[in-house]
Amino acid sequence: MSLELDPEIEVKAVDCGAAALEVFAGQDWRPDVVMLDVMMPNLDGPGTLAKLQEMPGFAGTPVVFITARAQVHEQKRLLGLGATGVITKPFEPMGLASELRALLLKSAA
Repeated sequence: MSLELDPEIEVKAVDCGAAALEVFAGQDWRPDVVMLDVMMPNLDGPGTLAKLQEMPGFAGTPVVFITARAQVHEQKRLLGLGATGVITKPFEPMGLASELRALLLKSAA
């Protein structure tokens, strides 16, 4: 909900990784960034990322994980899977858009 407050961000939300993959497969649009919770029902975040990377046109799509697992080794593991960044919970809802933009700028540099 906090990202939807930013007029420059269009949010499409789903409740699990499998649903996200269905949306990506059924649409002609490509998101600028995908945010995934690490722990999701049906297909977790890392599993969703792996399948997303296999989809035509999505290999270079930035993926940012959101997780309560703030340990450095867990963040390194997620980055090693190909994530652009990791945002740990709890996060400041009003600053989420700025934090997301900063991660994307950092990865583009």
